[in-house]
Amino acid sequence: MHRPADLARAHGLSAQAVRNYERDGFLPPARRSAAGYRLYTDRHVRALSAFVALSRGYGHRVAAEIMRAVNRGDRSSAYAAIDRAHVLLQRDRETLASVSAAVGVLSSAPAARAHRGPVTVGVLAYRLGVTPATLRKWERAGILAPARDGSARIYSAEDVRDADLAHLLRRGGYLLDHIAAVVRQVRSAGGPEPLAASLAGWQERIDDRARQMLTGAARLASYLETDAAPPGG
Repeated sequence: MHRPADLARAHGLSAQAVRNYERDGFLPPARRSAAGYRLYTDRHVRALSAFVALSRGYGHRVAAEIMRAVNRGDRSSAYAAIDRAHVLLQRDRETLASVSAAVGVLSSAPAARAHRGPVTVGVLAYRLGVTPATLRKWERAGILAPARDGSARIYSAEDVRDADLAHLLRRGGYLLDHIAAVVRQVRSAGGPEPLAASLAGWQERIDDRARQMLTGAARLASYLETDAAPPGG
């Protein structure tokens, strides 16, 4: 048998945190001694190890969802939460790949530097070979955010850059919501050049999260081997 402090010490937690994790369903219920003390077993050790590792890879909220589902006997819901997290990670990889390709083109293409703006919707549409209605559709999707002069849309140099990027990605078959996510990354970085400098760090963070997910999944698998035991056993 293990005390809360024993479990806590292995992960740099407090004993109260371990008790809270049990209360919140991240650990299975523990039996109590005659004096009312919690009696944790090796099963609880594995559960805590799984939760901590899952939190590092999947985040606290998803890790909590997974462990609660497992501890109430609903493994299908736990697996579904894991699947959704991996789908999101894959989307992040796809976004990174498309940003990398687009930033390279925007940074090197003379056309990207030729027009400094501001320009009207008609000028921008003509330049890209699209209709004004297409630009308005991109605006509704959150890709473009032109200023207004009365009822007229006015596109700044940054808007022109974002339109170039959107046009490039649309030709590559990307959906509008995906393009909007890419454009937000370019805007938040201050343009393609600063973003290009941060892409390696972005890749490292994605790879690190993937590795942490693998570790969490392995710890969960170890815990599931003991999950058939009765609570507290």
